[in-house]
Amino acid sequence: MKTRTADRLSQTMTSALIVLTLLVGTSVPAFAQTRRRPALRRRTPVRGVVKPVEPAVVYYQVSAGQLIRVRLNQNITSETARIGDQFTTTVQVPVYASGIEVIPAGSEIMGRVTSVQRASRKSKAGTMGVHFVSLRLPTGIARAINGDLTDVTSKNVSADNEGEVSGRSAMKRNVVFIGGGAATGALIGAIAGGGKGAGIGAGVGAGLGVAGAYFSKGHEAVVNSGTEFGVVLNQTVSLPAANVR
Repeated sequence: MKTRTADRLSQTMTSALIVLTLLVGTSVPAFAQTRRRPALRRRTPVRGVVKPVEPAVVYYQVSAGQLIRVRLNQNITSETARIGDQFTTTVQVPVYASGIEVIPAGSEIMGRVTSVQRASRKSKAGTMGVHFVSLRLPTGIARAINGDLTDVTSKNVSADNEGEVSGRSAMKRNVVFIGGGAATGALIGAIAGGGKGAGIGAGVGAGLGVAGAYFSKGHEAVVNSGTEFGVVLNQTVSLPAANVR
C-alpha cells in the first residue's frame, strides 16, 4: 500500500516537474518577444546647397599706346638711385575702355630705375631712365604691364569725354628724367639712340620749351614726390570694370 502511494507521489512530482520545465521553456521566448526593439532614427535627407551662379566677368582691352597720367609717391634722384630701384606712382585720371572705367584714379603703378647717369661738373646733367612694370587697382586686382615714361604737358595731351588721354607725347618712348637745375627740377627728354649713357638729343631743349643751357650745368635729375608725368603702355592689358573684384 505504501509502495503504491509512493509511486503515485513520485509520478505526480515527475509530471509537475515536466510541466514546470515546459512552462519555463516557453515563457523565456515569449518574454523575449515582448521586449520592444529600439526605434530606428530617421535620417534627414541631405539637400544640396544651390549656390547662385555668378555672371562671367567681362574684360576690356586697354590698348598699347594708352597714356596714363600719374603722380610720383616718393623722391628719386640720379645722385643716389641705383639700377633696379623700385618706386610707386598713383593714377590721377581714370582710364576708360569701350566707355567703361577700368583704371580708376587712385590705382598704383610701380616703376623701376633702368639707367642712371651722374651729373658731370663740366658739361652733362644727370639722367635717370625708368620703366613701369605693374598695375594694382583699388579693388586689389594686379596686372603686369610694360610701360615707358612720357610727358603729359597740356600742349601735347588732350582728354576726351570718356577720360581717355591721348596726344603726340604718347609716341615718345626713349625718354628719361634730366637734371634741369633747382629752378626747373627734373625735366623729361629723349635720349639719342636710347642706350645706357647715351647723350641727350639735340632737340630736347626746344621740344620742351627749355633752353639747352639747362642741360650743361651739371645738375642731378631730382624728381620730387608729387611730380606728375605720363606712363605710356607698350602692350595691351585686359582688365575688368573698375567695380569688379
